Amino acid sequence: MPADQSAPVTPDHLRVERPAEGVVRLVLDNPEQRNAMSAPMTEAWVDAVSALEGDPSVRVVVVTGEGAAFCSGGDISWIASEPDAPVDALRTRMMAFYRAWLSIRRLEVPTIAAVNGPAIGAGLCLALACDLRYAAAGARLGAPFVRLGMNPGMAATHLLPEVVGLAAARELLLTGRLVEADEAERLGLVNRVFAAEDLAAQVQQVAEQIAATAPVPSRYTTLSLRQQHRDLEACLQYEALAQPVTLATQDLQEGIAASRERRTPRFVGR
Repeated sequence: MPADQSAPVTPDHLRVERPAEGVVRLVLDNPEQRNAMSAPMTEAWVDAVSALEGDPSVRVVVVTGEGAAFCSGGDISWIASEPDAPVDALRTRMMAFYRAWLSIRRLEVPTIAAVNGPAIGAGLCLALACDLRYAAAGARLGAPFVRLGMNPGMAATHLLPEVVGLAAARELLLTGRLVEADEAERLGLVNRVFAAEDLAAQVQQVAEQIAATAPVPSRYTTLSLRQQHRDLEACLQYEALAQPVTLATQDLQEGIAASRERRTPRFVGR
């Protein structure tokens, strides 16, 4: 969907919206640069994630882009702006950038990337850092770092294999090729593909379904899935603590009562 030319310009290149109870949308709003991760956007992103981290009303976060792109990655002019800087200084600068954008992993609620258009390089890594990914038909995704003469960054060599497996990740990272949304779905890079005009509504529906579940088990399940337990026993040890936590909540009693009474439960998060 093209950017609304009548919409006010956001100087920090980020909008925070609350379209429904418990649902927050972080909209990358730098469409003239295909939502490249500008310095103002990066700073605003860190502030927004920090605010959400301490907000108990948040139950799910959706990340998407304004205009025709999801995110074209880091601002190339910024990335290549210090060719004479010492390696250690460049490492410090890039580490701060990585940590800023991957701060979304600190949120203990499910996160969804609504990939409305190209997700490239660090933009793809941002989508990979989310728990779920849905793409618009025609969106292209890829990590063409090597084609630009640089090593992959922002945890690409961890996040991509975690999502698509090592064999597919090797091919994508070593060739730098981009994939269309349909192939991305086959690879497991995205959960589902929707018509471009339906993406926002479909993702909103998923977000509201998540927001309607009990917040405590939603949070513990999210954290468990992110941990990628090293073996079966480690998983059992985690679940043997997390499940009793939820058994002691009011929401568990409400969920059982609602099931017996054949009504929608009213979860409060405790």
